[in-house]
Amino acid sequence: MKSFKRKKNVEILCIGTELLLGNILNGNSRWIAEELAALGMPHFRQGVVGDNMERLKEAILECSERCNILITTGGLGPTPDDLTTEAMAQAFGVKLQIIEEVKQDIKEKLTSKGKSYSLNNEKQALVPEGSKIMPNSNGTAPGIIWNPIPGFTIISFPGVPSEMKKMWSQSALPWLEKNANLQGTIASKLLRFTGIAESKLAEDLSDLLHQSNPTIAPYAELGEVKLRVTAKASNAEEVEQLMNPCITKIRERTKTLCYGSEQDSLASVVIDLLRKKNEKLVIAESCTGGGLGAALTAVPGASDVFLGGVITYSNDLKQKLLGVNKELLQKHGAVSAQVAEAMAKGVKEKLGADWAIAITGLAGPLGGNNKKPVGLVFCCIANRKFCSTKKELFGNYHGRAGIQHLSIVRSLDELRLLLLSGS
Repeated sequence: MKSFKRKKNVEILCIGTELLLGNILNGNSRWIAEELAALGMPHFRQGVVGDNMERLKEAILECSERCNILITTGGLGPTPDDLTTEAMAQAFGVKLQIIEEVKQDIKEKLTSKGKSYSLNNEKQALVPEGSKIMPNSNGTAPGIIWNPIPGFTIISFPGVPSEMKKMWSQSALPWLEKNANLQGTIASKLLRFTGIAESKLAEDLSDLLHQSNPTIAPYAELGEVKLRVTAKASNAEEVEQLMNPCITKIRERTKTLCYGSEQDSLASVVIDLLRKKNEKLVIAESCTGGGLGAALTAVPGASDVFLGGVITYSNDLKQKLLGVNKELLQKHGAVSAQVAEAMAKGVKEKLGADWAIAITGLAGPLGGNNKKPVGLVFCCIANRKFCSTKKELFGNYHGRAGIQHLSIVRSLDELRLLLLSGS
């Protein structure tokens, strides 16, 4: 075994070949990391290992020399490739024992759902000798808290997020608060920006990015930049006192480029602005194929302000449903500022609303030419007073889905800015 000096920190080890292959997004690590940060627990390393006994034992033993708490997720199911419990026991030369209460609980849960109990299910009632069970109220596999050697604890969860989160709050969190010698609080806040590149935002905030407490970390996504502001102090109140002035400075400098925070989306912000004005929205989509409507209806309570829309992918439906003039289509083509404006006016008149968004463009990968390349998109926003049409050239390097996504981002942001301006 390699020689490490164990430190008082936490590591996360997620188990499952499906994670290595990318079949499943590893959201468990992110969620646990945020919970550890809120507790002020030092956490410097995360790992993923597949369903292989020898590699799993090796990973667990290395962690045991390096940290004092190891949190694992996954590999607690009933199938042969679920190896976590057995690997932990073998790593420390401990026998597995069956817990009759867990066995009975599994039987009752399965039979209540009309499922049969088999020897495979009994595997989930096996735990290392000396370990403590964390009950699973949402599933069959129990969690485990175990001290196999002095100064080292394994907290093992199922990989199913809903089961893991419930088990965390019911069992792991009380144990950590009692036993982990928690010191201080770490908290963070996420700010969301659009309409600015990550490099430009970093340049504008360069003096703030070099702070040590709070720290500011930028993250770029397609059509958006995020800033995570993180602070550490002895208690939650002091953390807020550190973070809030920094967040205020960021918002003052970036003005309307910062559209929201935490779980906000452009769609949710637009819906809130419309709700405050008591105004309604309708949409007409072509190249986005319903994506704009999906973004809006993903927001709870969207029906307060979003009436609906139409997908007019063909020229024929643009004429029949929106009243777009045939000659206009022939002269300018479906992907044009003139048709985008006609679509916005048409859907607003047909469906009746205060605002309308219309999007038409070339999402590719085929269909472009020198005059109208792939990635050319027109977005029109209309209200009672005016029509505002924007031309975008997204290029073809984002791919079809990327062009559709950027079209939705730009259209929602344009409406947001118009609503903020009082138009």
